[in-house]
Amino acid sequence: MKKIMYILIVSVLIISCKTPKTASSKTDERLESLKSNDTVKIVNDKVEYEIIIIEPGFNFWLASRAQRRGFYSQQFMENRNWLYVMEWNQRVLQPQKYRTDLYELQIDYQQDVDYGYEVNYMLYNYFIYFQLTYNQRLGPFVPRI
Repeated sequence: MKKIMYILIVSVLIISCKTPKTASSKTDERLESLKSNDTVKIVNDKVEYEIIIIEPGFNFWLASRAQRRGFYSQQFMENRNWLYVMEWNQRVLQPQKYRTDLYELQIDYQQDVDYGYEVNYMLYNYFIYFQLTYNQRLGPFVPRI
């Protein structure tokens, strides 16, 4: 059985203008480029998991502002990720209280599974990015870089 973790956050920016919109192949190419640049997919067949992060600006933030790989230990990130995932999943289950456009799907993150350094690094940094970008607080810690 495949264990799938999805973080699917799609931000939609709508800019209204009075001129009619026309579709062009150049615009479509640009949108596809942005989509592929803003999609992070991590797959590991060994423990059969998959993480897909679709978030405009996350790749740029990760490359420019996040701490380098190796800065945090895997155990540190696993502990934080576990707290963040528990809070995230609680918010998904309370759509009347929390924004459904931010908390769409639950995350299947199990504490007894070794997802490896890279998955924990990406997930931890996504949670930091998410908290800073959307002014949310997923745990007792102030999100910082």
